[in-house]
Amino acid sequence: MRKYVLFFLLLAFIFPLHAEQMKRLNEEAEISVLISGPSHDAVFTLYGHAAMRINDPGNKLDVIFNYGIFDDSKSNFIYNFAKGETDYKLGVTDFLNYLIEYQMRGSSVTELVLNLTTEEKNRIWNALLINYQPENRGYRYNFFFDNCATRMAILVEQHIDGQVIYNSANQNEDTFRDLINYCTREHKWQTFGCDLALGSPTDRIATLHEKMFLPQYLEEAFITAKIRSTDGTTKPLVKKTISLAKFDPEINNYPKEWISPLLCSILLLLTISIITWLGWRKKKYSKWLDFMLFTVAGIAGCILFFLSFISVHPAVFPNWSLLWLHPFHLVGALLIIVKRFTKAAYYYHFINFVALTLLLPGWFIIPQHLNIAFIPLILTLLIRSAYVVYRHKR
Repeated sequence: MRKYVLFFLLLAFIFPLHAEQMKRLNEEAEISVLISGPSHDAVFTLYGHAAMRINDPGNKLDVIFNYGIFDDSKSNFIYNFAKGETDYKLGVTDFLNYLIEYQMRGSSVTELVLNLTTEEKNRIWNALLINYQPENRGYRYNFFFDNCATRMAILVEQHIDGQVIYNSANQNEDTFRDLINYCTREHKWQTFGCDLALGSPTDRIATLHEKMFLPQYLEEAFITAKIRSTDGTTKPLVKKTISLAKFDPEINNYPKEWISPLLCSILLLLTISIITWLGWRKKKYSKWLDFMLFTVAGIAGCILFFLSFISVHPAVFPNWSLLWLHPFHLVGALLIIVKRFTKAAYYYHFINFVALTLLLPGWFIIPQHLNIAFIPLILTLLIRSAYVVYRHKR
């Protein structure tokens, strides 16, 4: 580990000196976009990665510019990430080390060699050097609109002579949620969490250009794109495609998830239903069961409230899941255990029962995706509120 740290520190010191001495790329230099396939190593690796390679044999230069560097050791990292105030930065690493890292993950790596003139290459090169200045390296990360992949597209589009024309045949009716849920299709708990945390803006259909926040779609768009020069002539954006690493299923493998959110929510519903039925038969009531149930729901509601009203993420508000999972459940939990608030508890749970009863059929007209695992959880809260109302009436 110390060797790796020393290597990157040495590279960070030497590269600026070498770049300062080398003002221009040679004519035979090539600029490529590297598309790395997803892996199951961590949450953030499920979506793949994109970086830019500068290969100039004449100057003995072969480096990767990587906009995906973040430091999770910083204080309050999780809080800042949830709030949408995570800063990423541009890093530079040696090409071979970068490639080996993704080979060790079992990910595929595809190189898209860009069809650029020498002047266009040098404009991109200079833009990268300016971005790599200490005062410019950091940027405010945004998963959908400003990440490692979107920055590749912007770099190319802003520094060529002419315009990048993308193939409209690649456009279809996918929403942002469809795109990310496909990436997490083997990780049901991650899909569940995203469906819960992300609001209705995520269900907007993404444009062809907006889809490029995912490296897979950036690759598809670049391969079929053309450069329309100022004189009206066109040429392919990508000169050649090279497979640098193949997907390795023996390394990049993920076992099937048998314990899914849907299974757990159904088991919870069945358990609560049986307890409620037994309580009805024996004329008993477990207020501590409802206290724990609504306390957990209230805490989850506080998290959703934070994401919706405090976080600056662009896709978390409005979130219609707050109709069934909200902070007021904490009030409902407290009213249950305080005897003198019995009547207030009745009114709270009557309102909650009516709201949840209307919510389930009404979700078909709400402009937000409903994860099927939410339904048993909603029914669980509905049943317990109905039982509180029933006991008060009796």
